[in-house]
Amino acid sequence: MSSRRFYIDRGVGESRGAITLGGRPERLILVREGLPAVQALGARVAARVRSVDRTLAIAFLDLGEGPDAVLNLAAGVGPIVEGGWVEVEIKSEARGGKGGSARWLGPTSGPARLLAAGPSLEDRIGALAKGAPIVEGPPARSAADLAQEEALQTVFPLRGGGSIAVETTRALVAVDVDVGAAKGDGAKRAVWEANLAALSEAARVLRLKGLGGLVVIDLAGRGQDGPPLLAAARAAFAPDNPGVALGPVSRFGTLELTIPRRSRATLEILTDGSDGASTVTLALALLRALEREAAADGGARLEAIAAPAIAAAARPFLSRLADRFGARLDIRAEDGCDSYEVMRR
Repeated sequence: MSSRRFYIDRGVGESRGAITLGGRPERLILVREGLPAVQALGARVAARVRSVDRTLAIAFLDLGEGPDAVLNLAAGVGPIVEGGWVEVEIKSEARGGKGGSARWLGPTSGPARLLAAGPSLEDRIGALAKGAPIVEGPPARSAADLAQEEALQTVFPLRGGGSIAVETTRALVAVDVDVGAAKGDGAKRAVWEANLAALSEAARVLRLKGLGGLVVIDLAGRGQDGPPLLAAARAAFAPDNPGVALGPVSRFGTLELTIPRRSRATLEILTDGSDGASTVTLALALLRALEREAAADGGARLEAIAAPAIAAAARPFLSRLADRFGARLDIRAEDGCDSYEVMRR
């Protein structure tokens, strides 16, 4: 089995946890400043019951910040009344404009507030590392940068040829397997090997992007040997348990599975619904670039030239860099610039 390595990169405005598998990025956990702590996975919150839908057996909870959370009114929950106060734990984070879900802990009193923070980045990485060393410093920065770059990609090459494309829709995550240019007598074997490689690669990429819910993998070819592929899929997605459910390979050559969604998807955080990296993601990358150049040259005066929106998102953090490197760093907005560039002045 390929070894996993664990990293924590501490940056201005954001800390990132990265895990590699066999030298390739497997997970990226982002903790950004300014996000409501009451919305974080594992947080314990005093919430007000905004409304109750007895037909659907759910209650909507005002957490004080961010979207309402949903509480399922299962046996043992309650009494629940509109306007009442409850203590809950966030069991899945808000995503895609939808609120998260909460687990009932008991009644409480107002106001809406955070009672206990969810697990820290160190706790989350530590739970996955299970005693393995956690690397920080420049190697962690490099590992997190590589993981972030890959998380934003759509197409991923397969060992031995071919590729997979991973794309999201409102309903599901689609994975398309492309076997490449295999022809002739070896084509059937190439299709089989590409499908096996695709299952392993799809599992890695979905973990890296933080994607879950319904996943449909469109395998290459037709008439696949379903049971061995299903066994390979179970092994590939085993690290995502508990909660993974797989269906049989269909007569159309697709494999469907569901993966539990607990945290907000890393891809959603990075893009914020856009086609590529969001303004905030680019602003944080700009700050890391300034930090890298400032550390490399202790006397240089540096200026980052950036699109106005990126410059505006980065400036509030500039004083934090100035505390470390002095007043030799600046950020200038420039119309017509679509990203950023760090220059010596």
